[in-house]
Amino acid sequence: MTSVGGPAEGFRVFISLKELELKPIRFSLDIAPGEIPFDRQITQTSPLHAEGKAEMLHASLGEMRIQGRLTVKMEAPCDRCLEPAAVAVDREFDLTYAPAAQAQAGGEKEVEEAAVEVGFYEGSGLELNDVLREVVLLDLPMQTVCREDCKGICPSCGGNRNQQTCDCHAKPADDRWSQLKKFRAELST
Repeated sequence: MTSVGGPAEGFRVFISLKELELKPIRFSLDIAPGEIPFDRQITQTSPLHAEGKAEMLHASLGEMRIQGRLTVKMEAPCDRCLEPAAVAVDREFDLTYAPAAQAQAGGEKEVEEAAVEVGFYEGSGLELNDVLREVVLLDLPMQTVCREDCKGICPSCGGNRNQQTCDCHAKPADDRWSQLKKFRAELST
C-alpha cells in the first residue's frame, strides 16, 4: 500500500488512477492555513489534518473511493453580528468519485440519481486538496454564530448589540396594507 505523509505545505497531493490500479494509497497529512483556497469570508485558522485511504472500486469504470477523517479550525463571519466566529470541523468522510465521462454517457435521470452519491472528476486522477476542501465546506453550519446568545446588529443604527446598547426604536410597519387588513376584519365579522 502506497503512503503519502507529512506536511503538505506548498504542494498538492494528486491521487493518480494509474497508481490506484496497482494498490490503495494511504494518506496522513497536515495542510497549513492558506494552502487550500476557501471563500473570501471563510478562513482556515489551524493546520488541516487528514488521514485516510484512496482505493479503486471498479478499475474498468475508473471509480475511486476516498475515505478518512479530517480536523481543522475555521473562521467565518457571524451571521448575526458579522464578527469572526470560530468553527471546529472534525469529520469522517467516505466519498465515491467517477470519471465525468460517465455522467455525460448516462441519461439525465440516471445522472441525477447518481449525483447524490457520486462526485465526478476529469483527467487521470483527483486532487486530494479539492476533496478535503469539499468536505470542510459541506460540514460548515448553515448559520454561523459567534455565540448562541449573539444579539446581532441593530437594523436602525448598524451597531453591534453585543458591544453597545442603542436607543433605537423599531420602525413602524408599512402602512400601505392597512386598508386590506381593515377589509379582512370586516369580512370575518
